[in-house]
Amino acid sequence: MILANLGSIETQYSGVWIIIPAYNEAAVIGEVVADVRSVFDHVVCVDDGSRDGTGEIALRAGAHLVRHPINLGQGAAIQTGVEYARRQPGAQVFATFDADGQHRVKDVAAMVERLGAGDADIVIGTRFARHDGSRPPAAKGPPFLKRVVLRTAAWLSPHGRQLGLTDTNNGLRVFNKKVADGLDITMNGMSHANEFVLLIAENHWRVIEEPVEVLYTDYSKSKGQPLLNGVNIIFDGFLRGRIPR
Repeated sequence: MILANLGSIETQYSGVWIIIPAYNEAAVIGEVVADVRSVFDHVVCVDDGSRDGTGEIALRAGAHLVRHPINLGQGAAIQTGVEYARRQPGAQVFATFDADGQHRVKDVAAMVERLGAGDADIVIGTRFARHDGSRPPAAKGPPFLKRVVLRTAAWLSPHGRQLGLTDTNNGLRVFNKKVADGLDITMNGMSHANEFVLLIAENHWRVIEEPVEVLYTDYSKSKGQPLLNGVNIIFDGFLRGRIPR
C-alpha cells in the first residue's frame, strides 16, 4: 500500500472523513473529489489497482490517497479507507461515497446533520422514499432495470427487511466512530453491501435511512450492473455463509 497524506483546513466538518473507493475512474475522479472538498476537508480516495491515473488525479484534487497494488474490489477498498480514516486525529464521522459522480455532496451533509441528532449510529441513503414517507416519481428514481435489481436485492436481504431498509445496496452511508471501529468487511466485491447490513444487525447498531437523489449520468449508468449480477450479490452472501438461510 502507498500512502500520501495532505493537510486540511479546520471547518465545521473537521471531524468528518469521506471515503471514496475508486477503480479506473480517471474521467471523473478529479471533479468528484473537488466537489466533495468544497464542503468536507477530509477525503481519502482508495485507488483500487487502477491503471488509468485515477490515484494521481485524486491526489492532485486534494484527497488523501491510499493505493491497492492490485484490484481487490469495492468492499476491500471501503474497509481500507475506513481503517485509514479512523486512525486520523479527531476523526468522528465517516461516509462512503461513490467515485462515479452519482452521489450529491448536499445529501452527505444532510446525512451528517441527521447523524448528529444522536439517535442512530449509521444513516443509509435511500432512493425509494421521501421524508414524508411517499415514494419519489419513477422519473427521479433509478432506471427501470436498476430499480428492479435494487428492489430485488432489498427483498432478498433478510436483515435488510428486519431493519426496515428499502435500499440495502445504496453506497451512500454516514456513520459514527463506533461503527467505524467495529467495521470488518470481508467480502471484497459488490456483495459487501449485504455484509454491511449483516454487521449492522449483528452489532445492534442503530440504523435509519435518509432520502437521497442519485444522479444517473451516461457515465454512471455505463458502470452499472445487470439484473443477474445484482441477484448474484445475494447468492454470494449465502455461499459464503454470511447471510443466514
